[in-house]
Amino acid sequence: MAGPQLQQPSFLLATLKADCVNKPFVQRCHDLETVIEEFPAKELHGIFPWLVESIFGSLDGVIVGWNLRCLQGRTNPTEYSVALDFLDPSGPMMKLVYKLQAEEYRYDFPVTYLPGPVKASIQEQVLPECSLYHNKVQFPSSGGLGLNLALNPFEYYMFYFAISLITQKSSAVTHHVSPSNSAYFILVDTYLKCFLPTEGSVLPPPSSNPGGAIPSPAPRSPAVPFTSYGMHHTSLLKRHIAHQPSVNADPASQEIWRSETLLQIFVEMWLHHYSLEMYQKMQSPHVKEAFKPTEEHVLVVRLLVKHLHAFSNSLKPEPLSPSAHSHTASPLEEFKRVVIPRFVQEKLYIFLQHCFGHWPLDASFRAVLEMWLSYLQPWRYAPEKPPQSAESLPRSVSEKWAAFIQENLLMYTKLFVGFLNRALRTDLVSPKNALMVFRVAKVFAQPNLAEMILKGEQLFLEPELVIPHRQHRLFMTSSFGGSFLSSWPPTITDASFKVKSHVYSLEGQDFQYKQMFGTEVRNLVLKLAQLICQAQQTAKSISDHSAETMGAHSFFSWFRLTPSEMNGSYTGNDLDEMGQDSIKKTDEYLEKALEYLCQIFKLNEAQLTQMMLKCGAAQDENGKKQLPDCIESEDGLVLTQLGRYQIINGLRRFEVQYQGDTELQPIRSYESATLVRLLFRLSSLLNQRFAAQLEVLCSREDFVGRLCRYHLTNPQLTQRIRCSPVVKDRTSHNWGPRISLRFLASYRTLISLLLLYCLASWFCIGPVGCTFIILLSYFLYAVVMTLFSDHCRPHEH
Repeated sequence: MAGPQLQQPSFLLATLKADCVNKPFVQRCHDLETVIEEFPAKELHGIFPWLVESIFGSLDGVIVGWNLRCLQGRTNPTEYSVALDFLDPSGPMMKLVYKLQAEEYRYDFPVTYLPGPVKASIQEQVLPECSLYHNKVQFPSSGGLGLNLALNPFEYYMFYFAISLITQKSSAVTHHVSPSNSAYFILVDTYLKCFLPTEGSVLPPPSSNPGGAIPSPAPRSPAVPFTSYGMHHTSLLKRHIAHQPSVNADPASQEIWRSETLLQIFVEMWLHHYSLEMYQKMQSPHVKEAFKPTEEHVLVVRLLVKHLHAFSNSLKPEPLSPSAHSHTASPLEEFKRVVIPRFVQEKLYIFLQHCFGHWPLDASFRAVLEMWLSYLQPWRYAPEKPPQSAESLPRSVSEKWAAFIQENLLMYTKLFVGFLNRALRTDLVSPKNALMVFRVAKVFAQPNLAEMILKGEQLFLEPELVIPHRQHRLFMTSSFGGSFLSSWPPTITDASFKVKSHVYSLEGQDFQYKQMFGTEVRNLVLKLAQLICQAQQTAKSISDHSAETMGAHSFFSWFRLTPSEMNGSYTGNDLDEMGQDSIKKTDEYLEKALEYLCQIFKLNEAQLTQMMLKCGAAQDENGKKQLPDCIESEDGLVLTQLGRYQIINGLRRFEVQYQGDTELQPIRSYESATLVRLLFRLSSLLNQRFAAQLEVLCSREDFVGRLCRYHLTNPQLTQRIRCSPVVKDRTSHNWGPRISLRFLASYRTLISLLLLYCLASWFCIGPVGCTFIILLSYFLYAVVMTLFSDHCRPHEH
């Protein structure tokens, strides 16, 4: 692929574009690696924007690119391996980035594709708070279209990589794609481990000039003045790199601007889709949500959260001497100290609040739930490990995490209330929903966690002096622009003030805090406990029904001879299809969840026992399932809000059954419509022809009479017709014994007969012999059912 030095970039670009059509993927990557190694930066500069777009796709989603989110090693092992090697931090693509970085090239990124709050802020000529955008906004020249960000190669590459998670829609595939196994997910993990290392430092970027270092991005002033949310500070980049000669640049300083830039890009592209003002507006149910995250998006954010906890927890212990700290702490160590509160906390909180309020009430919420629980448990990602003997016991949360809990109080309390409100609207009989309740209860029931949350609430509720409006944002947010080391305010030791700063910075001064351990939330927990009891009873009744059905199943159940199917009723639930194992899991999850809730909120055991007994009595009253909650009115029973909830979630239902003539009930999906009609005419002809003989047989007092009454009469139907106020002309109804042949119209019956005849031919029994066996078996079955049936008394005229 290497050409003469006089080759123009336009020709190189045209050649590479042609290769995309004519050459396979592996060969293209090999040729690109050769081009990157042999061509100078001046020529590579012209192909870089096209190459980035061809890999990650276009910003409008029209060009798919390499489709990294659907590329998996299980289905495409060769392409998967080649793509990961090419995009690895030490691979050809990053070598190209650093090669262009050394020449200080800039590339335009359209502002219109930035997250909503950032785009709106820049379009209003207000500089966003994040230092990532400072000195980068370029206004169009006369005749130009739109605003752009002037990005260095590293920023441009990472912008495209991060935003492809949002802009690129997953293409339809025939096989199941697991997001956590995709090339994109693996690359996110790889970049996090490389640029935010938990051990050691970031490897310095390769340099094309021996003995020299790649210069940092030079600051660029905006074309017109901007106003800012806060004071404009120098960035970490300029503080640690720009003021030093590039030849003697400190490698530790080099790693900081890449680490900070990578994190800021990931947080901005993945989390900053709702501003504080927008978040307040989104509380209204009438406001249409502007951005809808996907399950894959949430899984990637969870990966980021988990790694940031591990990165922050890898901070070296502070030296005993305060003066030693200021001289020995490296920039990377300082970055670890403030990475979560400074960069992540506010945006993640608003992102989670949106998900809790707008995510569908289905099992896909599990991804959001696990991401939230991962953030709440930084101790899970701490380097120290519990003793081997204590692994089986619940691990107590150490007091050293009290500061984190207090400074993230709303993450624990308000989002817990949000989860309660969701749980009260879901079907807890579903194993997946029961599992989510169990997971939350288990996490909050960890020893000492509830006590530390309660301590944080007490600190917040302490009488305060005067907190200047929004001044507390200094402590927890990056609202003052610049880098994390720029004018960081002095440490405040007042724990109460820290908690108040956290709460008011996220919710505003007028926020009415709802105590997690207060009366209102406790009542919600009691309601959830009551729903758990009801769900347990419902699961038990479904399990009992399934067991009875399985016990009653026999060879002739294939012929649709069971009473429940002949009268057209169905008393099952969706759990019937899941089996006994799923019902058992549901019961286990709910039982443990209830136990954990009792531990967290110190619920009265006697009160819970009474509640469970009440649920059990309500579930089976006078041998029948209780109806949904209703009130009496002039028009009869009217459903209450609770009754509607009970019906929607399958907790209770009206027993709707077909109570008319079984021969006249609607044709079922498992029946042949033609056969139903033909067999009805045949049975009607037989009943009309032999009505007198059937009546005589059913009137006999011997065994033959009992046998005929059991199979030819339906006393319950006769009684309903006699007592019905709707039926006026009772003489037109045939209440006497009748022959019913409808069960032969079932597809299952037809298949069974076909299989029996096939078996008969296999054993050389013949059709006549097979028919004799079927009739004999049916006769024996009828005899047995007659002997043990109460429905065999003399026929009443």
